[in-house]
Amino acid sequence: MAIFFGLLSAIVWGGGDFVGGLASRRAGAWRAVFYAEIVGLVLLLAALAIYRERLISTRGLLLGAAAGAIGSLGLLALYRAMQVGKMSIAAPVSALLAALLPVLVGALTVGLPPLTQIGGVWLALLSIWLVSQTDVDAKPRLARLSDLRLPLLAGIGFGTYFILIHGVAQEATLWPMIASRTGGTLVLVAVLLLRRESVKIPREGWPLVMMSGALDVGGNLFYVLAAQAGRMDIAAVLSSLYPGMTALLAWFVLKESISRKQRLGILAALVAIILMTI
Repeated sequence: MAIFFGLLSAIVWGGGDFVGGLASRRAGAWRAVFYAEIVGLVLLLAALAIYRERLISTRGLLLGAAAGAIGSLGLLALYRAMQVGKMSIAAPVSALLAALLPVLVGALTVGLPPLTQIGGVWLALLSIWLVSQTDVDAKPRLARLSDLRLPLLAGIGFGTYFILIHGVAQEATLWPMIASRTGGTLVLVAVLLLRRESVKIPREGWPLVMMSGALDVGGNLFYVLAAQAGRMDIAAVLSSLYPGMTALLAWFVLKESISRKQRLGILAALVAIILMTI
């Protein structure tokens, strides 16, 4: 079930990133992310009103909020890296480190998985690197070591989110996500205030923003379920395959070309999934 939910998380998160990219074109990246975060929080509160899940511990709430805040800071670092550096470096480095951190923590805390799953994990990490390189003609060569600073910070932020939420997810399902959304929203509010940006978005941008928020919540939900069902490293690595889904949707809907590296990455992901199920 951890593998099943992890794959669903990657599929839904990939769809959310694709729709979020379209929403950013209509509303601007910062505003699209901010309102998607709020939409997700509203959906979670509505779900809580229906299912009335028991409140988790104060420690769990604080860890969940910290996870969301750190994840949002990672997202800001990634956007900044893409703005001032090479996108062909920023995306794969951050995605790879985000998946690698839970693998290392899992190995230290609960030990290594079976050999076939270890092979699947490392093949999946290679896949994440390949499918994250969205620029067909990109040659990811570093001009200077400082090019890695922001991508590494982004990857640490995402990986830390995976680790913290996995721990809190053992207490409940909805409350960790609500705490995470609250922490992330507060960070984004602070950024918008510091940047003194307008929070208004065009009316035609709202459907995409709302869909992006709903899909992002869905991706988080399936990751939480994967974390509850099995190992953190397997859940995190499979969930981190979401760039492949984004690339496939861009190819299918927008007719964007898929590079040879991305095709190899998608193939590697399929083989990795098979190895992790053996």
